[in-house]
Amino acid sequence: MIKVELKGGVIKEYAEGTTPADIAKELGMGLYKAACSAKVNGTLVDLRTPLMGDCALSILTFDDQDGKKTFWHTASHMLAQAVKRLYPSAKLAIGPAIDNGFYYDFDVATPFTTDDLAKLEAEMAKIAKEDIPLERLSVTPDEARALMEKDGEIYKLELIAEHAGKGENISLYRQAEFTDLCAGPHLMSTGAVKAVKLTASTGAYWRGSEKNKMLCRVYGIAFPKKNELDEYLARIEEAKKRDHNIIGRQLKYFCTSDIIGQGLPLLAPKGAKLFQILNRYVQDKEENEYGYVMTKTPLMAKSDLYKISGHWDHYRDGMFVLGDEAKDKEVFALRPMTCPFQYQVYLSEKHSYRDLPIRYGETSTLFRNEASGEMHGLIRVRQFTISEGHLILRPDQLEEEFRSCVKLIKEIMADIGLLEDLTYRLSKWDPNNREKYIGTPEMWAESEGLMRTILDHMKIDYVEAVGEAAFYGPKLDVQMKNVHGKEDTLVTVQIDLMLARQFNMTYTDTDSTQKYPYIIHRTSLGCYERTIALLLEKYAGALPLWLSPVQVEVLPISDKQLDYAKDVAATLRKNGIRAEVDTRQEKIGYKIREAQLEKVPYMLVIGEKEQTESAVAVRSRKEGDKGTMPLQAFIDKALEEIKNKVKD
Repeated sequence: MIKVELKGGVIKEYAEGTTPADIAKELGMGLYKAACSAKVNGTLVDLRTPLMGDCALSILTFDDQDGKKTFWHTASHMLAQAVKRLYPSAKLAIGPAIDNGFYYDFDVATPFTTDDLAKLEAEMAKIAKEDIPLERLSVTPDEARALMEKDGEIYKLELIAEHAGKGENISLYRQAEFTDLCAGPHLMSTGAVKAVKLTASTGAYWRGSEKNKMLCRVYGIAFPKKNELDEYLARIEEAKKRDHNIIGRQLKYFCTSDIIGQGLPLLAPKGAKLFQILNRYVQDKEENEYGYVMTKTPLMAKSDLYKISGHWDHYRDGMFVLGDEAKDKEVFALRPMTCPFQYQVYLSEKHSYRDLPIRYGETSTLFRNEASGEMHGLIRVRQFTISEGHLILRPDQLEEEFRSCVKLIKEIMADIGLLEDLTYRLSKWDPNNREKYIGTPEMWAESEGLMRTILDHMKIDYVEAVGEAAFYGPKLDVQMKNVHGKEDTLVTVQIDLMLARQFNMTYTDTDSTQKYPYIIHRTSLGCYERTIALLLEKYAGALPLWLSPVQVEVLPISDKQLDYAKDVAATLRKNGIRAEVDTRQEKIGYKIREAQLEKVPYMLVIGEKEQTESAVAVRSRKEGDKGTMPLQAFIDKALEEIKNKVKD
């Protein structure tokens, strides 16, 4: 018999080999029917997994994130089965669950159309109705190869070849006539998937490389109940209204040009003004409140610099290289990070322990060679600007400075209104992929341990992610989801015990010996372009007054009030309020509607009465007609709102 600790600390005894499915059924048929997968001692497993020793067991349902991913993973297999039934010549690539549904990549002669997706949805409904059990198989690489060769599954054969050298069996899952190469876990049967929607058919390179063939990727979402799908689709429609890629263009914050290239958006006047507002705010805050000194460094450097830092060996595929090492005396590259440049500023003079910490800040334009399939509006681009900083410090200063970095981030995010939407991730190295990183296991253990201790002291609720660290150190990644549920990193704080050694950066310590400093790499607002995108989505384009590129639109009723309207706008601008005048010969109702569509916070209507009384009729984007008031009274009200960074 084995002892199994269940939810709430209850311990029960079961025969060795009992499965989580058996235990779920004993606990209640409701739980059994809802169960998707399980965790045994914290490890995600299939419900069919025999329990062979004492353990802690959690039964996961669709209400659990890992349960959802199991559910969606099974839905992806159902999609692949439907494709093979309707399009037998299609070749299968991969089909994982993702944060918000699933996808499967197919090699097909013609990409799937909207009509094709409807046919596939109908076939998936049939597969669900058939309630096909999923069976896990463990076979030798030769057996797996023979099965996939029979069906001509070239992509599966490539994956099998990678695993064959490990000397381990290969996991397959079978549902009726369909068998797929997969580690699982999966649902017990297809019948649990009651509602499916295939949401998109796009292109995707095999294994994300432009050197490989373009495949057809089908995205989908699935739920245990139809009403849950209906609610989800309603949320998606609402999300479309907030998608920065739509409203950012409609409101003229940015545009793109095919002849300039993917991932290279152009900020229009509104977008450039918002960038400027954020940039001035961040720079002033960093310098005046947090003791940063500004640097301005080149946008490119010789390969020599990147070879010292390690970027040439560990990040070159993500860089734009200028020149050919085989024939050019000097090869340059656009910078993907600013750290090696700021280190040269540090190295330009000697430093004592008394000088530390030194906090370098820079508004840094960076370049990263992202795959074309990864581009998305302002969120993922090839040229972008970040609020970058590097703190050079003594080991005894690490926790205080790390805390200060996080405090700065939280203050900025609170001011712009994103704080409540953030989550936190400790991104660690992958010891099974050593070539991806510099440094020794001991150095990684030390730096990760330091970060974990500091985060625990700060009582930050975080998750851990293996393989997401920078090549030189662990990161605190501050994450946020866009309106479509896709999570991206907004800002980071990194602990680096390694690059100071690479560059021979030292300081004279109290005992007159030379020591290597610790380094914190950090952003405060992060990538300006990404932040602008998330702000547009958060506020559906209706930015708070202090962030709005145009804060006030002055609307003369007729040309008779035009000169006074221009005087009003000039007075507002002298007081630091961004104002424009609508000089068009249009009816006032039309002008008001236009200003509201432009999401302008305040409209000042100027008629004969207002002109005579040196007043303004105030309309609020949020509250409508606010009545007539003296111009100075409005200015005082607006300045107070701007000063306090009031959110709508």
